[in-house]
Amino acid sequence: MKIDFNNNNISKIPDIFPQNNKKNNTSFSEMLNNSLSQVNQLQLESENLNNQLITGGIANAHQVVIATQKAEMALQFTIQIRNKFLDAYNEIMRMPI
Repeated sequence: MKIDFNNNNISKIPDIFPQNNKKNNTSFSEMLNNSLSQVNQLQLESENLNNQLITGGIANAHQVVIATQKAEMALQFTIQIRNKFLDAYNEIMRMPI
């Protein structure tokens, strides 16, 4: 199988990480706080939909399952990022001075 490195498909991938320019002056802590608040919002939304399903406020269980899975995946992703940060911190702490 021949791989064509001249084909520029990489440019078709959407830019999910904004470039550092004058429009984007958010610090790392702000970005982290925003991400954690989004995860928290997904958790709260999932809990609210579960409560509505229990009380009979929602007839569509699919919506509840999807919201719950979104919240679960976001939480698992956040936990994995935390674990990677802790691993990196521990590795730096083990380095000799």
